Amino acid sequence: MIIVENLTKKYVGKAVLSIEHLEIPKGQSFGLVGNNGAGKTTFFSLLLDLIQPTTGHIINNGVQVNQSEAWKTNTSSFIDETFLIGYLTPEEYFYFIGELRNQNKADVDALLLNFEDFFHGEILNQKKYLRDLSKGNQKKAGIVASFIGNPEVVILDEPFANLDPTTQIRLKDIIKDLASKQGVTVLVSSHDLIHVTEVCERIVVLNKGEIVKDIETSEATLKELEMFFSGKEVPQDDIPVS
Repeated sequence: MIIVENLTKKYVGKAVLSIEHLEIPKGQSFGLVGNNGAGKTTFFSLLLDLIQPTTGHIINNGVQVNQSEAWKTNTSSFIDETFLIGYLTPEEYFYFIGELRNQNKADVDALLLNFEDFFHGEILNQKKYLRDLSKGNQKKAGIVASFIGNPEVVILDEPFANLDPTTQIRLKDIIKDLASKQGVTVLVSSHDLIHVTEVCERIVVLNKGEIVKDIETSEATLKELEMFFSGKEVPQDDIPVS
């Protein structure tokens, strides 16, 4: 579904991202982790054609993202609150996104019914503009809007931040269901190692713009990530050979 080849991004001659090769197959729940400045947001920005690569390219469903907009019909995302339109109510915003994705009001309403427990009665029919909602409720609206139109790829940056525990649990179920039951490729970037290991079947670690780990998630993954980020991981070269 997504193929990255010889991708770099440089600012003033300094590389902030350098990925030689990466493939993310259809229907995979894919986690991206790393410290601040690791290149996570840069990668998502390149994937969404918000910035141009210095070298290389990304192919989404057979389309090179910086040469054609054909990939946009099958890809959706919520990166932060700037993706919202603050002077609209949530309902107006959902219908607006629906129009962009060839969904009528009935289609959108049918989808929203699936997320009543996610909204907790705080989003719809509140007669509030998106800009007047709490950060958590703005995030809920943006995340659900990214599901409108049956996208094949969903990109979520820090989706668990500002959400209460009940909503975080529900969101984890939603993400796992999208990938395992609906075949949606879900990319999640998060600083929360626990959440990302619970929802993602594969996790890539970025460090200074480069891939340093590519892990198929298992019971040992959380401990491995904690050891890495704590600096306690034993370098491979230091492991004695029996």
